[in-house]
Amino acid sequence: MKSNTLKTLVLVFGIALFMSNYSFGQSHDRQKRKEPPTFKELLKEMDKNKDGQLSKAEVKGPLKEIFTEIDTDEDGFISEKELKDAPKPERKKRNK
Repeated sequence: MKSNTLKTLVLVFGIALFMSNYSFGQSHDRQKRKEPPTFKELLKEMDKNKDGQLSKAEVKGPLKEIFTEIDTDEDGFISEKELKDAPKPERKKRNK
């Protein structure tokens, strides 16, 4: 009787472990991660003074690094059109 209980417990634990690895092993929203944020999303996240513009002081990350390349009219702000026309970052190459 004890042997059957132990086998059942091990089986249930194994199934639970397999299911948790399967669930968290792959992202279900891979496509969503690949798309860059929209201008409105960037404004919502970075526009600290809520003036509807993105200045170099407000942006962060890769956007800050290439700010001058994106700000083609050199007014100190990134517009929606400038962001749309911005050069796309190069994809990192995978190590095989």
